Amino acid sequence: MTIKQFIAAQLPERQKLLTAIHEIIVKNDHSVKAEVAPMMGKEMILYNAPGTFKYGLASTNKYMSLHALPIYVLPVLHARYAALLPKASLQKGCINFKDESGVPLDILQQFIQDCSAVDLVKIREDQMKSKKAAKK
Repeated sequence: MTIKQFIAAQLPERQKLLTAIHEIIVKNDHSVKAEVAPMMGKEMILYNAPGTFKYGLASTNKYMSLHALPIYVLPVLHARYAALLPKASLQKGCINFKDESGVPLDILQQFIQDCSAVDLVKIREDQMKSKKAAKK
């Protein structure tokens, strides 16, 4: 399934917002490649950076979700956007929203720009080095 087909299969009132979010991600984070694939038991648009998953864009019965690994690994980033997105529900690593009021596109664009600077592979490597050093 292509990304266009995935978006076209969603509720009509969600298609414009999902398209806008997809475009913001690919235009502002050049490290990722998008594809439709299953994650957590459902099809979604996955955005993978070299060596790691970075974002996932999903549409469920009750809401849409933007899964974002950078907010999972960087609590400061999570806290910043929890304050900037009061109408969204931020979980550990995702933003749940019902419509654009939950994720205003200007704030979402800044969010993706901030996330694009996060090197997830380096963070993971540093965590592994830290664990090894703690065992010695």
